[in-house]
Amino acid sequence: MPLSRLAALYGVATSYSPSPGRTVAASDAAVVAALAALGVPAGTPEAVREALTAREAHLRDRLLPPTVVSWIGAAGTGPSGGAAPPGEPSGGGAGAASPDGSSRAAGSARTAGSPDAAGSPGTAGRPDSDEGPDAVGSAGPAESAGAAEAAADADGTGLRAGSSLPAVLAALPPGTRLLIRTEQGETRASTERLPPGVHAMEATAPDGRTARAHLVVAPARLPAPPGRTYGLLVQVYSLLSGRSWGMGDLGDLAELASWAGRSLGAGFVQVNPMHAAVPGAPTDPSPYRPSSRRYPDPVHLRVEDVPEFAHTEDRDRLRALLERAERQRASVLHKDALIDRDAVWELKREALELVRDVPLGPGRRAAYCDFLAEEGEALEDHATWCALAEVHGSDWHHWPAALRDPRSAETARARAELMDRVDFHCRLAWLTDAQLSAAQRSARDAGMPVGIVHDLAVGVHPGGADAWAQQEHFAAGMTVGAPPDAFSVQGQDWGLPPWRPDRLAESGYAPYRRLLRALFRYAGALRIDHVMGLFRLWWIPQGRPATEGAYVRYDAEAMLAILALEASRAGAPVIGEDLGTVEPGVRETLHEHGVLGTSVLWFERDWAGTGRPLPPESWRADCLATATTHDLPPTASRLTGDHVELRDRLGLLTRPLAEERAEAAAEAGEWLRLLARLGLLEGSGGGVSEEAEIQALHRFLLRTPARMVGVWLPDAIGDRRPQNLPGTWDQYPNWRLPVADADGRPVTLEELAASPRLYALFDVVRGSRSADAVAPDAEGPAPRTAPPGARPV
Repeated sequence: MPLSRLAALYGVATSYSPSPGRTVAASDAAVVAALAALGVPAGTPEAVREALTAREAHLRDRLLPPTVVSWIGAAGTGPSGGAAPPGEPSGGGAGAASPDGSSRAAGSARTAGSPDAAGSPGTAGRPDSDEGPDAVGSAGPAESAGAAEAAADADGTGLRAGSSLPAVLAALPPGTRLLIRTEQGETRASTERLPPGVHAMEATAPDGRTARAHLVVAPARLPAPPGRTYGLLVQVYSLLSGRSWGMGDLGDLAELASWAGRSLGAGFVQVNPMHAAVPGAPTDPSPYRPSSRRYPDPVHLRVEDVPEFAHTEDRDRLRALLERAERQRASVLHKDALIDRDAVWELKREALELVRDVPLGPGRRAAYCDFLAEEGEALEDHATWCALAEVHGSDWHHWPAALRDPRSAETARARAELMDRVDFHCRLAWLTDAQLSAAQRSARDAGMPVGIVHDLAVGVHPGGADAWAQQEHFAAGMTVGAPPDAFSVQGQDWGLPPWRPDRLAESGYAPYRRLLRALFRYAGALRIDHVMGLFRLWWIPQGRPATEGAYVRYDAEAMLAILALEASRAGAPVIGEDLGTVEPGVRETLHEHGVLGTSVLWFERDWAGTGRPLPPESWRADCLATATTHDLPPTASRLTGDHVELRDRLGLLTRPLAEERAEAAAEAGEWLRLLARLGLLEGSGGGVSEEAEIQALHRFLLRTPARMVGVWLPDAIGDRRPQNLPGTWDQYPNWRLPVADADGRPVTLEELAASPRLYALFDVVRGSRSADAVAPDAEGPAPRTAPPGARPV
């Protein structure tokens, strides 16, 4: 029991529920390993007792958690709809004005917590300045002395109390004085009517104790999409034009967005993560295991669109590179070659070296200097890692010991020696950022109300730039994955190191804030992969099977507040990928904050009842609705059963082929019969073409109340090949296939723009938008989505 109690106080779960009514205990070894990664020794009974005594004393004596959250505009209700806790000071907290002119802060006794809900190890960082009045403000009446400790206990729903401002104020001793230094540079004597931002909060108790915390003041709801909209989903690398160098690039994305907005009436284009990949040969082609999530990958650059390209002096060498690029493009489009990211980057790197020799004009130089100043140490670290990787390899764990520390004197000397390469990689980050922004401008200029929807991967490669530069924020010896479920009986290990929730809280979530701010700079909206990771993640000790992990909690209230703050500053909606096993309360919390969910047609069934496909009016409104995703079979493959045959050829089936075929045919037939009953498909016999069936499925999506409806671009031309086949590595060319037609022939962007089949599908989508759609602003039914285990990773 002491180990379980200690684990609970640090947000480490000792059990989990893979399905309703079933509970599985985490192994003691997994719990001890997770605690060790949080800096808590628990390997012996004596160590557990000592750590437990120290933790309880810390919780008993502390005044403030490292990060505190105040919601604007929630009128006294918390993220999960609970009333503000007893003892909330009258009129206290930051919030929107009530009808009577007062200001109220939102609090929640039932929002997801983390170690910070019970206090994190260590203390909060100091505010930027220690100057200010000696005594300002006063906290309200206290609850019981054990309020902070009680916050760590489960409340029966699987969610725990969070770090909301009213609850924190209520737990302070009477007469405690507060000092708030705002992000905007003001000093405040109370928490009333604070502006949005991450502020420094200081409390001084009557007995002389002091504490400091980060106070996050954020809108209670994120920006909503501007009306109902439909758009395209595409993997950028897969969409080649006549100007690509062997894979799709940011010039192609800008062209796609401009054409889709003007010719199709599309409101958005959702793309794969554009994060920087880990260099090396061969490069991991997956966009979901990047070196850095903060900086984009320059392999996506359209080299010819860099202004200095036109002034490159070595024209013969440049002409030779362009000829090689043309051959690389032709091999993919006409010779059945796979997309070769390494070959493309070799060409672009050489060309960009030539472009970089062209001096920047005064205006361009000033813009570059502004970028360097704005990005500061984070960019310098990223570029330094890139430069060192060129010399020592792409896994910093294998570098000379002194270079493994980004702050060591040896690293500083190496940076100085490699300054030319460091500047080159800084320049690439600047150029890529500019082209990403240009793609978003093209989308908005074409009339798209949203524009480019960027994708945030759940983590980073352990050997990459972020893991090197932010070592103090990552849990050493741990990777992220998923426990065993119906989809994967062995569980899943994604090979990504998790952020430490305690270190995030102590920093006021600085790396998370900077990451979001960078992405929102050029995103019209943001999709968050595995959005449940804002609440908890499955930590697996390195070298152990995925079955031997444990869930570790994050302060979801703080994570959501930071997300709401940065999204509201950018005016950008957020879509959470919430497929698969989701603990109770999470979807409701996301919904109440305005985070859209993800609903995939094949998974939308009445899982709690008949198991049959949900009729369109029963779908949730606050979601992005699609027929498929990059991790699932294209719709043509699903309708024909080709996806079963593919998995059989690769030896991936776990049941007899005939049984799999029959189940797939029954599933497709069930949906087609529903479409026919709704009048979206005339009949379901052999006379109905596959193209007509795909059109009918999209008519169905438009009849749901979903605020956003996405069309997987390969579906528009009948492509049958999945971009990624979960459960495979080298058996299938994941992330390396160009968009192709029903016969498997690669199709260029120019051919797509002239495709009768694509235009016919979008004629259906445009026609259905007003005729068949359910009003999207209705509150709608409770959120539903895929059954446990349905999410392929």
